[in-house]
Amino acid sequence: QVQLVESGGGLVQAGGSLRLSCAASGRTFSSYAMGWFRQAPGKEREFVAAINWSGGSTYYGDSVKGRFTISRDNAKNTVYLQMNSLKPEDTAVYYCAAALTSRAVTTTYDYRYWGQGTQVTVSS
Repeated sequence: QVQLVESGGGLVQAGGSLRLSCAASGRTFSSYAMGWFRQAPGKEREFVAAINWSGGSTYYGDSVKGRFTISRDNAKNTVYLQMNSLKPEDTAVYYCAAALTSRAVTTTYDYRYWGQGTQVTVSS
C-alpha cells in the first residue's frame, strides 16, 4: 500500500511559478514510476508528466512541454513538479500517482495509487 500526499498548490498570476511536491509512504517508493495528472472542472483527467523509477526517463503532456519539469528524490520518497510560465488554462486540481511498474507510463489506467489532489489556480 502506498499513500500519497500532495502539497504546494495555490493561487499565482499568469507567468508565475509553483512547485508541487508529493510525499509517498512505504519502503518501495524507488521501485514505482510516478506521475502527475490534472483535472479541470467539467473536463477529463489529463496526463501532465511521468518519471521512471530512477529519474532517468521523463515524459510530458504536449500542453506543458518546455514549461513543467518532473523530478524525484528517492531518498526523501518525494516527487516534484516544477511549473513555470503558468497560464490560466493550467488551472486545475493536480494529482500525484504511483504506478506498479518501474518505467514511466502516461495513462490513468497504469496508475494504482492516487493522492487527494492539490488546487492550482492561475489568474490572468
